[in-house]
Amino acid sequence: MTEPLRLACIDSDAAPLFLRDDPVEGRRGYEPAVAELIADELGRPLEWVFLPWAEMLPAVRRGEANGVLCGQGITESRLREVDFTRPYAVFHESVLIRRGDPVRSAEDLRGRKVAAIAGSTNMALAETFDGAVTVPFGGDSDDVFGDMLEALRAGEVDAVVDDDVVFVPLGDHPDFELAFTVRTGNRWAVGVAKDRPEDLAALDGALGRIIADGRLAKAWAEWLPALEYPFGGGAGGAEE
Repeated sequence: MTEPLRLACIDSDAAPLFLRDDPVEGRRGYEPAVAELIADELGRPLEWVFLPWAEMLPAVRRGEANGVLCGQGITESRLREVDFTRPYAVFHESVLIRRGDPVRSAEDLRGRKVAAIAGSTNMALAETFDGAVTVPFGGDSDDVFGDMLEALRAGEVDAVVDDDVVFVPLGDHPDFELAFTVRTGNRWAVGVAKDRPEDLAALDGALGRIIADGRLAKAWAEWLPALEYPFGGGAGGAEE
């Protein structure tokens, strides 16, 4: 029997990246589509390992999953924990505020509370906003993104920093609006345990092949049509 490809992620709604696991339709969204393409290319059945955000990388290091395919921007701190494949996405970062708030630049956030996931690229960006009061949200929650939105809605924080892709569904939301976007070019990739080079080679090779033959571009066009495709040609034609 072929060994399943076990990938870790949180089980929550963060469209268009991923939707909560459904007993009929399974897992849907851009990242599940990427995972399915990789698994198909490797000829292995796909199996998701659902964990809180903070537990994903430790689980991979313990051998409980082959990789983390779940919003992992490549950062220096994460590179100390795991190795990464080539990127399957490149995103910029945006700042979300309550609708009607006059924030339009980083300078407008001086003295205001700005939320982001602790240890993330988003928190690193928030910490560059001079005078802003950063509020880290721990990854031990099953829905850290939802927690930050609720804090913003309740007035517990004044802004949320996250990758532009997660804010796409909120474009016409009555409670929120985008203040501004910083073109940071964060590269998202699959995190793999440092002592599993065979997993890294297999996942990276499969990813390279689905990029080269246009399958990844088709998944991007289906789930992320409003964003530029970052790998040349295909949906949007932007450069990496």
